[in-house]
Amino acid sequence: MSLKVKDVMVKSVITVEAEATVSEAAELMSKHEIGCLIVMSKGNPVGMVTERDMLKRVLLKSKDPRKVKIGRIMSKPLIVGEPQTDIRDAVRLMVEGKIKRLPIVEDNNLLGLVTFTDIVRSSAYFEHIISSFCSKCPWKKSQAVSH
Repeated sequence: MSLKVKDVMVKSVITVEAEATVSEAAELMSKHEIGCLIVMSKGNPVGMVTERDMLKRVLLKSKDPRKVKIGRIMSKPLIVGEPQTDIRDAVRLMVEGKIKRLPIVEDNNLLGLVTFTDIVRSSAYFEHIISSFCSKCPWKKSQAVSH
């Protein structure tokens, strides 16, 4: 049995429309105390905007955040996983894509979001890793010596 992203993903994902301004997105991020938003267009996830995107593409270029649209600064294309994606495959995808957050999508519907932090925090993940290690041990649990 392998652990799937649906087992560790956050299901309540905050989104923003591509036509929203950077100021509106920043307010949403501040209100929810989060560092990214999934960008939606016509009900579909199309990109992601992070604090870093805002810093590099707006603030450092002295653009007006009240005028710049999120769709102009979002990171795209959106790299996504599916609910049945194995955790190891999700981690590989994130490392290869150089991303820290993986939106979980099925039939173009946003279902959740997985971060490295979610994976590490997941007790199910640790149980999975421990089980994997124990299954490779040369001794059985009943033969283990307690101290």
